[in-house]
Amino acid sequence: MTIRGKAWTFGADVDTDIIIPARYLTTTDPGELAAHCMEPVSPEFPRLVRPGDIVVAGKNFGCGSSREHAPVALKGCGVAAVIAPTFARIFYRNAFNVGLPAIESAAAAAAIRQGDEVEIDLGSGRIENRTKGERYAFSPIPPFMMELVAAGGLMAWLKAQKGN
Repeated sequence: MTIRGKAWTFGADVDTDIIIPARYLTTTDPGELAAHCMEPVSPEFPRLVRPGDIVVAGKNFGCGSSREHAPVALKGCGVAAVIAPTFARIFYRNAFNVGLPAIESAAAAAAIRQGDEVEIDLGSGRIENRTKGERYAFSPIPPFMMELVAAGGLMAWLKAQKGN
């Protein structure tokens, strides 16, 4: 599975209150959450991000509360993947549970800049910065987690399994 999009960069320790502020947690609708995604640090993000774009951030992305709303808001905006050196463990799990790949690559996170065109090959563990002509490696996504991403998340995967 290959993802290609424009990079949106954010710093380290982006917590779930930055990804989706608590005042918007009265809904689980991805579209409504998307309208306020990253609002505290980038009010224009929800309007300008395009389907397939990629968030690139510093260490410990998704720290804070364990709300599932954070990866839902990102995915609702059209974000196709998040790259960071490290993730808060609960965010990492929640991201895959909603079908959003969370990719750990310190080298890519350090080198990719806002607006760079990035291509990710989830199966081979390769990230290419097409703007700079650079490549970075990451541990390929395990097959089961690739199934979750392909299905659109854990619930969709479970429904498909039940149908078999």
